[in-house]
Amino acid sequence: MTKLWSPTTVGRMTLSHRLAMAPMTRSRALPDGTPHELSAAYYAQRASLGLLISEGTQPSDDGQGYLTTPGSYTDAHVAGWQQVTDRVHGAGGYLYIQLMHVGRVSHPDNTPHHRQPVAPSAIAPGAQMFTATGMQDMPVPRALSTEEVRGTVADFRKAAAAAIRAGADGVEIHGANGYIVQQFLAENANQRADEYGGSIANRARFAIEVATAVAAEIGADRTGFRISPGGKSNGIDEGQSGADVYRYLVPELAKLNLAYLHVMHLGNDELLREIRALWPTALLVNRAGRPRQDVAVDIDAGLADVAPLGAFALANPDLVERLKTGAPLNKPDQSTFYGGDSHGYTDYPTLA
Repeated sequence: MTKLWSPTTVGRMTLSHRLAMAPMTRSRALPDGTPHELSAAYYAQRASLGLLISEGTQPSDDGQGYLTTPGSYTDAHVAGWQQVTDRVHGAGGYLYIQLMHVGRVSHPDNTPHHRQPVAPSAIAPGAQMFTATGMQDMPVPRALSTEEVRGTVADFRKAAAAAIRAGADGVEIHGANGYIVQQFLAENANQRADEYGGSIANRARFAIEVATAVAAEIGADRTGFRISPGGKSNGIDEGQSGADVYRYLVPELAKLNLAYLHVMHLGNDELLREIRALWPTALLVNRAGRPRQDVAVDIDAGLADVAPLGAFALANPDLVERLKTGAPLNKPDQSTFYGGDSHGYTDYPTLA
């Protein structure tokens, strides 16, 4: 693991090691989507991980899918995130706010305007969503008009600007896990007949326009992008052309010289090697469920520059120290992952 502890540069950030905190929904914002003091404490506790990528943060009312997730589009949101960034910076870390528009992965009961979800096409994900009254089927979404697609690109741009006003070091565009960006990429969620549907180039257009708009607003070196090739979360199926979508998308994003590309790696090692060869700046690779002893495998193999960690970071505020010293790790309590108070959020013990 020697290389794991060597410094590296990602965008405007100089990191002292190759670990990062992966984005994880925690559903503990105020009802209006404003982060608060408890969230500030949570992120600050984990500042030794260097680069912290926040939980998914909606860029608009339409972008919200889950209860009490944070937003980045009102003055209250900016003020709430300012508390978080101040605490993280004071503890020596960096914070990227992940912009997550869920598209069809939503329910009217969970959004401020209680309207039908929006998506590339009027195709339901075929799954259920937790609401205040329990699990409910996610309804068929309303297909965005061509003009509304462009408006959604503008929402990402405005949300990125709000994140920077709040003191964030950058933003990560969530193009993974079956949310709206991946919905545009996937054949089974995008059956549009305009310039955003059909061919691979058309299906990738939305992702590229979002990245271009955000980079123009805040700087390419403060913009990251997350993908999950082959992922099937939330009813997504990229079909036979799935790998080819990324063979097209990654070089197009590379032209923007973004700070990083974040790959949620689900087992296609050949495609990961291709992405590594195609990508010119920092590559973050998050392997789902990897054991402790494999944290540095991709870095040692030259396939990644940074290894973001999720559940390990959630349960171990001092994860860096524990990995360096070989100390035992706390086990994450899955019953406290989403919603609630400080329990399972800011009360995990440190070695001290």
